[in-house]
Amino acid sequence: MGAGSERFRVRRAPHKGRYDRASIDAVLDRGLFAHVAFAVNADVYCIPMLYARVADSVYLHGSTASRAVRTLSGGAAACLTVTIVDGLVLARSVFQHSANYESVIVLGRFTPVDDENERLTALEAFTEKLLPGRWSEVRSPSRQELNVTAILAMPISEASVKRRSGPPDDDDSSDAAIDTWAGVLPLVTSFGNPVSSPGLRPGIPLSPSVVDLLAEAD
Repeated sequence: MGAGSERFRVRRAPHKGRYDRASIDAVLDRGLFAHVAFAVNADVYCIPMLYARVADSVYLHGSTASRAVRTLSGGAAACLTVTIVDGLVLARSVFQHSANYESVIVLGRFTPVDDENERLTALEAFTEKLLPGRWSEVRSPSRQELNVTAILAMPISEASVKRRSGPPDDDDSSDAAIDTWAGVLPLVTSFGNPVSSPGLRPGIPLSPSVVDLLAEAD
């Protein structure tokens, strides 16, 4: 995968672009939600969706009754975008304010996944992306659930990453003489205290996957 394609080449600030699979996979694996854009006749839609990467493909899942799923299953051109904001970049001037971030776009077309083993692999990947270790703690999908769930796959063949990091760009400008604080405010996300489901039977402890995730977050 190179930087030659005009479809996914980073044009604005091209030095921030990356096209190698390691960079692409890293952002896809770090993100949780994707925005998937597609057109229906003269209208364009952008839908937030959970996703997972397995090897060389990105997978989506949804109800077979969903318009988005039906449209994407039919081979509509699609753009999947994942964005992760790492911090606010505060400069001395309005113009130089920015954010530190990583983003990836993947262009292509989704196809329905019919193979049962691949469908289960994708569903396991969705579950493990949400919470590593969860797949083995819960009930597997029933035949009825599988029948009403569509799994879609798109190969990672046209993709790029754009990344910004570091301080504001005005340290070496005349604005550096302005007596206003400038720098980066890192954005930190964390998990709060677990809230049990109202119908949870008394005495059931936190699952090991939840305990492990909270321990890693400390």
